Amino acid sequence: MIKILVVDDHTLVRDGLCRLLDGESDMQVVGQAGSGHKAVELSRERQPDVVILDYSLPDLDGLETTRQIIALDQGIRVLILTMYANEEYATRLIRAGAAGFLVKAASTDELLGAIRKVARKGVYVSPSIMEKMVSRMGQTPEDAPESVLSDREMQVLLRLAKGATTREVSGSLSLSVSTVETYRSRILEKLNLRNNSDLTRFAIRRGLIDLD
Repeated sequence: MIKILVVDDHTLVRDGLCRLLDGESDMQVVGQAGSGHKAVELSRERQPDVVILDYSLPDLDGLETTRQIIALDQGIRVLILTMYANEEYATRLIRAGAAGFLVKAASTDELLGAIRKVARKGVYVSPSIMEKMVSRMGQTPEDAPESVLSDREMQVLLRLAKGATTREVSGSLSLSVSTVETYRSRILEKLNLRNNSDLTRFAIRRGLIDLD
């Protein structure tokens, strides 16, 4: 039996996933969470085999939540389920310890297959994302400028691009305001941008955020 923790900040999505998974004879949902902190807490308490984790959460993002779950050292496998069909996210998350990256447009059969594969200690990445990841191997930073950012710089970029203030970014990432400002300056310099409006346009153009 594959024990699963479902993490998504949308209640309807969580409920739908739980109904689907509990209908499978080899799967059992052992909990659900709507935030990264709760996901880490429940992972520690209930020790699921697989955590299905949405990337966009109201507190910790998918990258930080993945790191904290992996750091529990309980052999938990993290499968990212996200609306962002972006190879940059996938690359960083796999590097952080995630065992899979699946876009929400995937079919039910693909989701169930991905869960079973990662539960067996395999790795699953949506074919369309894997193709982009492979093609990027021959690219230069000019082709994928966001690749020059550190993971922390990427986290700051995404928050600023979505309209968060420096103080709000400081609170969400547990960083000082001056540290966030330092990261912001580095990001602007690395990407050759001028201000936060440029950051937002860059993130939308590169498929990193969606403001709709």
